[in-house]
Amino acid sequence: MSLDPTQIASREQFDRRAACYGTAHILNDTTDVADALRELDSAGAALDPALDVATGAGHTAVHLASRGLRVTAADLSSSMLAQTARLVAERGVTVQTEQHSAEKLPWPGESFGLVTCRLAAHHFSSVQSFLCEAHRVLRPGGWLLVIDGAAPDDAREAEEWIHQVEKLRDPSHVRFLRPSHWRSLVAAAGFDVQRCRCAPFKQPDVEWYFRTADTSEENRRRVLELVENAPEEARRIFRIGREDGRVVWWWARMTLLARRR
Repeated sequence: MSLDPTQIASREQFDRRAACYGTAHILNDTTDVADALRELDSAGAALDPALDVATGAGHTAVHLASRGLRVTAADLSSSMLAQTARLVAERGVTVQTEQHSAEKLPWPGESFGLVTCRLAAHHFSSVQSFLCEAHRVLRPGGWLLVIDGAAPDDAREAEEWIHQVEKLRDPSHVRFLRPSHWRSLVAAAGFDVQRCRCAPFKQPDVEWYFRTADTSEENRRRVLELVENAPEEARRIFRIGREDGRVVWWWARMTLLARRR
């Protein structure tokens, strides 16, 4: 498997930190996935089989399998796939695991009814390549679900602030995209966007994030300086504050549903 430097950095980071992404991680709460799929249920969408790209510890894949779908969970990190296998065994469902990148999917065209990607695309070296591959492996009329942090439209100061914070916290981070950018990329890849909404999502305190990513002491210091000196736009949009002495903030979490033309 040939990887570019961004993919190698991501694989190495998540191989090192996979043990932090078990059932105690915030991603274990798949309410966001259930809410999005409820819309597809009401439309009578045929979603089987499903591919969960950059599955991490497998939370989304297990949720899909619990709905009775045949699911493949894919990730660059073998350690993350081992976490997925543990969760699958614990929940008593069936999920196939495969190790590959998001930018090049080793599947024949029109193989899936649903492709999901949850809180991972900001690590991709090419979101456009992922979207083109998702389009290729989906059946005509198949569905794409992307959930990720987003940079707010028309708030460039806040966008740059969150980019600096995330990059320092975890250097394998690439970029949060604006919802308008997502819509453009998804449409260009051959999808019709059915929903693209952002909702505020409260994050754990910053120390939890430091521990999860194993942020260096120097980068921790720099992140805390950014928090202390955050511009008013970032303070307002991300609701930066303190609770019991702990730094907290709210992401703009985007949910995008699109249908393959």
